[in-house]
Amino acid sequence: MVDIWFSQLDTENVKTSVRVEKQLYSGRSPYQQIDVFQTKEFGKMIVLDGEIVFSEADEFIYNEMVVHVPMAVHPHVRDVLIIGGGDGGVAKVLTQYPEIASIDVVEPDEMFIEVSKKYFPETAEGFNDNRVTIKNMDALRFLRRFRDSYDLIINDSTDPFGHTEGLFTREFYGNCYRALREDGIMVYQHGSPFYEQDEAAFRAMHRKAYKSFPISRVYQAGIPTCPAGLWMFGFASKKYHPLKDFDPKRWNDRNIKTWYYTTHLHRGAFMLPKYVEDILSEEENR
Repeated sequence: MVDIWFSQLDTENVKTSVRVEKQLYSGRSPYQQIDVFQTKEFGKMIVLDGEIVFSEADEFIYNEMVVHVPMAVHPHVRDVLIIGGGDGGVAKVLTQYPEIASIDVVEPDEMFIEVSKKYFPETAEGFNDNRVTIKNMDALRFLRRFRDSYDLIINDSTDPFGHTEGLFTREFYGNCYRALREDGIMVYQHGSPFYEQDEAAFRAMHRKAYKSFPISRVYQAGIPTCPAGLWMFGFASKKYHPLKDFDPKRWNDRNIKTWYYTTHLHRGAFMLPKYVEDILSEEENR
């Protein structure tokens, strides 16, 4: 029997390897290489350009943390924009909130959406809600048309390199600011600064968000398939502070079923390791 492993190169010196039972799909879209593997430990796993994006075993952690944290802070979210989100997972969690009126998903890669629907139907079922509209276009071009239109923007794009690089520029953060209403919140994946090669992008993201929004904080979650198992998220807001304006009773009264997020965890997620605090402080004082 052949022993097959998928390996993700986290740095020149570190690999994350996962035993693979079989490869379910391999194809190249105009934007990226897309691979789907059946694994023993994580179930089905999707890989873009050689990097693990999510697996069936741990996707709930990321999706819950980018949705429930801002939803437990903002008192009246009606209109939401997801940038990226081609797997449907973020949309699926958002559909648990009946007060949300519209969810726009801006994902340029149609193939990624179709592969997600075929191989991850439980995650992609978020697209079936009639409040969800998919826009297959460039997010920067889409954003430039909007002013005071959204209560919440979730940047679910993959990383600050390749075809998504434009989604991590100062212009992008400024466009998000303008597209949000006067009390809007933006949440974005912030990567991990543990490995030295990722630290520069981590620093740049915080610096740009900090200069673009009056409130800018970072929170964390442990995600097994992410590099170093540690993942950070950015919380950028025009008005609401993620802890001072956090309303645990209001959120708990919703009785939303979760596997990861709790209102106790919400507070703890903003308590960061000292080396991360130091990095953020250095960028804020530059």
